[in-house]
Amino acid sequence: MTTDKIDNAQRTAAKVVGVAGLLAFALVVFGNYVLLGPLVVPRNAVDTARNILAHETQFRAALTCFISYDIGAIVLSTALYVILAPVNRGLALAGALFRVVFAMLWLIAPLNSLAALRLLGDAPYLKIFEPDRLQALARVQLAGSFDDYYVGLPFFGLAATVCAWLWLKSKYIPRGLSIFGVIGSAWCVFCAFAYLIFPNFNKIVNDYIFDSPMALFESVVSIWLLVKGLKPPEPDQSQTGVA
Repeated sequence: MTTDKIDNAQRTAAKVVGVAGLLAFALVVFGNYVLLGPLVVPRNAVDTARNILAHETQFRAALTCFISYDIGAIVLSTALYVILAPVNRGLALAGALFRVVFAMLWLIAPLNSLAALRLLGDAPYLKIFEPDRLQALARVQLAGSFDDYYVGLPFFGLAATVCAWLWLKSKYIPRGLSIFGVIGSAWCVFCAFAYLIFPNFNKIVNDYIFDSPMALFESVVSIWLLVKGLKPPEPDQSQTGVA
C-alpha cells in the first residue's frame, strides 16, 4: 500500500483517535483510581464489602466508566485502522483485532464486579451462607478483575506494538515517538507474559512499569494528532525532477 497522500477520511480519523484516546484513558483512570480504588481495602474483605455497600452508586459509576472505556477502545481501534490501513492493511487489521480482543476481556471486569455486588446483596437465596463467607467470595470476584486485565494485557501490548510500527513506517508522526512506542509496547508484551508465567515478576519489576511507557506513548500520540494532525508524507525525490 502507499502513503503518498493523506485523505480526508484519515484526517477525520486522526481527530477521532485524539479524542477517543484521551477520553478512554481519562475514564479508566478516573474509574479505577478515583471511584473504585478508595473502596477496596487490600487484604480486608470485610471493610471492602462495607465500603461497597455504603457507596454503591460510586461503585456502579466506576463500572460505567469501565464500560465506556471499552466503547472508546473499539472506536479507537476503528479509527486507527482507517489511518494505518494504507501503510499495511493486514497489520492494521491485526492491530485492530488485538485491541478489540483486549476490550472484550476488559468487559469481564465489570461483570465480576456486578457478581461481587450480587453476593453482598440481600437476596433470600444468599441467607444460607454466612456473611463473612459472602464477603470473602465478593472479594475474590473483585480480585478476578485484575486477572482479566493481565490476561488481556498481551493483546493490548501487541495492538500498540503493531500500530507503533505502522506509525514508524508511515512517518505520519515524529520518528522518535514511533520508536519509543515500538519499544515501550513490546516491553509491555514481554512483562505481561513474564508476569503470567512468573507471578512474582512484579516484585522484580513494579507492575505499574509494565504498561506505563505504552500508555504514555498512546497519550502523547493522541495529543499530537489533536494539535498537529497527521504529518504530510515527504515528497518522493525520484519524482521531483531534480537533477
